[in-house]
Amino acid sequence: LGPGLLLVAASFAAFRLLNRALERLVPPPPSARRNRWKWRNIWTSLAHSVLSGGGALAGFCLYPELPEDVANTHPPGAHSLVAVSVGYFLEDFVDMLCNQKLRQSWELLFHHSVVIVCFGIALLLHQYVGFALVALLVEINSIFLHLRQILLMANLEHTTCYRLNSVVNLGTYVVFRIATLAWMTRWLFLNRQNVPVATYTVSAVGMAIMTPMNVILLYRLLRSDFFK
Repeated sequence: LGPGLLLVAASFAAFRLLNRALERLVPPPPSARRNRWKWRNIWTSLAHSVLSGGGALAGFCLYPELPEDVANTHPPGAHSLVAVSVGYFLEDFVDMLCNQKLRQSWELLFHHSVVIVCFGIALLLHQYVGFALVALLVEINSIFLHLRQILLMANLEHTTCYRLNSVVNLGTYVVFRIATLAWMTRWLFLNRQNVPVATYTVSAVGMAIMTPMNVILLYRLLRSDFFK
């Protein structure tokens, strides 16, 4: 428990420092200078998505037997990766709370709250870390979602790069977000007898919240990028 919480705190501090440094590392274009906070926030989120999504994908590539028992087994480093992600989601929660109006950010704040609770259970129990690693596969798609936001803020929505990113974004959305959530829901249903009631309830509620949120986001993406 001690090292896990320490890593969460270190991750929170590291992403906070990165957020502060990003305006110098990646200066905002003229079109994004009116919203410098959002520019920094998106780049920070992109850094987390590359780290966590890449780490989760590497774990499943190196340990293909992992899906057979995501409750009790996980590859080396998986617990640390989940702790780092909890630190990031806490940092992003605080960042949005301090810099954005609640009516603009409530969906993401709600999403982050669910993730922090579910990942926190995995950290505290040292169980279901593999299940949390499955959830982090979603971050592979988040890479392209964040790139999309960056391109929009830079007024590059009419470029070939934006159109290419839109196609890759849609493909990874279906594979790593919709299919991943469907697999997690199916696993919970098939293993409901083996999961403690409290853990099952929290996970089921989390999936019940995440699934419609992601379906709505898919609809918004299709309407904006393909059926405008």
